[in-house]
Amino acid sequence: MIERADEHRTDISSLTHRCKTLNQLKQIHGNLLKLPFRNFSALTSLLSFAVASTDPAFFCYAEAIFRNLRRRTTFLYNTMIRGYVQSNKPIEAILCYKGMLNDRLIRNNYTFTPLLGFSLDPFIASALIEFYALNLDMVTAEELFGEIPVRDVVLWTTMVDGYGKIGDVEKARAVFDEMPERNVISWSTIMAAYSRKSDFREVLCLYRTMEDLGLKPNEAVLFKSYTSTALVDMYSKCGCMNLALTVFDQIHDKDSRAWNAIISGLALNGDAKKSLELFDNMVLSGTQPTEATFVAVLTACTHAKLLDKGLSLFENMVKIYKIEVKIEHYACMVDLLARSGKLEEAEKFIDEKMGGIDEGDANVWGALLGACRVYGKVEIGNRLWRKLAKKGVADYGIHVLAYNMFREAGWDAEAKSVRRLIQKKQMKKKPGCSAIEVNGIVEEFVAGDVLHPQADDMYRILYFYYVMYHVQ
Repeated sequence: MIERADEHRTDISSLTHRCKTLNQLKQIHGNLLKLPFRNFSALTSLLSFAVASTDPAFFCYAEAIFRNLRRRTTFLYNTMIRGYVQSNKPIEAILCYKGMLNDRLIRNNYTFTPLLGFSLDPFIASALIEFYALNLDMVTAEELFGEIPVRDVVLWTTMVDGYGKIGDVEKARAVFDEMPERNVISWSTIMAAYSRKSDFREVLCLYRTMEDLGLKPNEAVLFKSYTSTALVDMYSKCGCMNLALTVFDQIHDKDSRAWNAIISGLALNGDAKKSLELFDNMVLSGTQPTEATFVAVLTACTHAKLLDKGLSLFENMVKIYKIEVKIEHYACMVDLLARSGKLEEAEKFIDEKMGGIDEGDANVWGALLGACRVYGKVEIGNRLWRKLAKKGVADYGIHVLAYNMFREAGWDAEAKSVRRLIQKKQMKKKPGCSAIEVNGIVEEFVAGDVLHPQADDMYRILYFYYVMYHVQ
């Protein structure tokens, strides 16, 4: 048999199928290894035969061959996965599938068919769904989830986690709301999903709801980065920066979201120096800055009018940190240049960096137009307003800024032109709006609103206080 294998390498496949013992299989394998040119198809045939054999020793030998292969194909992975399934080794089958994903090989129907045989096992199904989610394949995960008749809390939570990790928080919440049973880990998972979207308000709402339902959070939840980050974000928005810093300092495993929350909070509360100091600490800690990080530090520079620092950060964002510039970063730079009185540079920045005024929003143009009014750069403001009006992106606030700028500069004809345009388009200022939560219900109030179901009662009470104030 060995002599024939040496003389006819192309007949290895037929020889392999005649093997009766493990020693014969090893002889053929040894003969293949001695050949000056490796016959990969023959080795594939050998491995397939060993896997398909009912002899456990053959499969063990196939495992050894597979582990030592430098080149692995989709076919070989499929063969091994099928072998593990037939040998009732689900964990090994899953790990083999994971290896296939790590090698970035293309999966096919022959990959999934054997694995689906384990779909009724909650643990295996959960592992499969997790792998699909890690590979951003929630479509397949959802199909598998739908085939499982009995779903435990682990399976439901895995689906929530999968959608959360791909950024689809809406579907994650839909699955979470549908769960017949939830545990602390389930709540922790949905909170993590919202944290990834920096929706820390919802994180705190979920945390409070969990407590109201009588679920006591364990230390893992209490000291999770996303829970603490939500508190940092809340305290920052309330202006309680000392409390925000205290919570931040207690976070042991600070991720980019935690750093972003405190840096942004300090920036928005006017402490640019501390904000930039923590940015440096973030970099020194080895945490990679994100798009949101640079929005925060550029905002800090804007409020403090740190032009040189802002320009340096903007340049380093692309060159050093390889972060793609978004409209929010451009907006910060336009605002920074405008507040620093560099109106010509801001106009040039818009044309050269942003590609004109097609990008951006009313807040950006409002900041620049307001700066033109403050610094008396009416010519630049006039050019900007005309471009915005022509493009149809100027809202009521932009028109009012333009009108005030022209009127204060003595450009009466232009001011009247803006007023006529406001009247022609019947533009109106959006009324102010505020919201308050009472007994778990959010009540919204709009200036001049008479449609609220308790409007009569509210106006009666306000009138009462008005009268009492003037009587005193």
